[in-house]
Amino acid sequence: MSATEVQAPAKMREVPSGTAPEIVKRIIDEDGGVIIKGLFKGQVDRFNADMEPIVAGWAAGYDGPDWMAEFAGKKTKRITQLIRRSKTFREEMLDHEVMLSYIDTLMLETSDAYWMNAAQIIEIQPGEKAQFLHRDLENYPVFRNYGPSGPEVMCNCIIAISDYTEEMGATRVIPGSHKWPDYNDRERMNNTPSIAAVMEKGDAMIFSGKVVHGGGANVSNRPRRALTLAFCPGWLVPEEAYPFAVPMEMARTLSKRAQQMIGFRSMHNQKLGGGTLWSLDYVELAKVLELDN
Repeated sequence: MSATEVQAPAKMREVPSGTAPEIVKRIIDEDGGVIIKGLFKGQVDRFNADMEPIVAGWAAGYDGPDWMAEFAGKKTKRITQLIRRSKTFREEMLDHEVMLSYIDTLMLETSDAYWMNAAQIIEIQPGEKAQFLHRDLENYPVFRNYGPSGPEVMCNCIIAISDYTEEMGATRVIPGSHKWPDYNDRERMNNTPSIAAVMEKGDAMIFSGKVVHGGGANVSNRPRRALTLAFCPGWLVPEEAYPFAVPMEMARTLSKRAQQMIGFRSMHNQKLGGGTLWSLDYVELAKVLELDN
């Protein structure tokens, strides 16, 4: 540890839902992430009820390149298209006001609007090994080279929608790793102890895309279920192609902000200068789609 670095905390700090965004942002700046107690306590049971038949019948593992199959987990279920599949998610979680007040502090420094990069259930089954550690910004690998001085290009909100213990595979985090000078230093990443982000059902951990983390090993006899919502600036392409998955008639029922986050409205880059993205014939996409009629 260099003279300028501070000892990482032994556990993730926690604050209650509704804590002022500037306080949450300060903790994220210091530690890389923070647990918001009870952020989705009122929604998790109904969301699980919406999704249970789908999760129960979903096969574990990933059918793709070997490295991605290892990353995704051979005993892990990953279910996407949650807007279409869950009324609770669509109406109560997608544009949750308190959650987005925290995401705003991370995403709106360089962009006037942001995408929901991806939303998925991640259910780690008993016997799954630990996921290899990574930073979410590695979706856009060029930003590794900028290290801690680079812009925030991803952030994540992981919600515990089951019990979330270390034995069940709670997400492992290296607090302070967002401040490391070299994001290409895999040796340091693999040799620095991580801690388990233990949560109660309904809690959420919001963290920077610069923080080293990964799913834990499930050595229990129960599956560990999480809902992850990732976000990226409006000037980057997201992981999920929502306009191809969300029917237009469903998109019309969403709030303007939700429509923006999933690609049914244009992005305007006034924050740092720039033009309009995601339009047709230089016409605002919402106008083309007649969303405001």
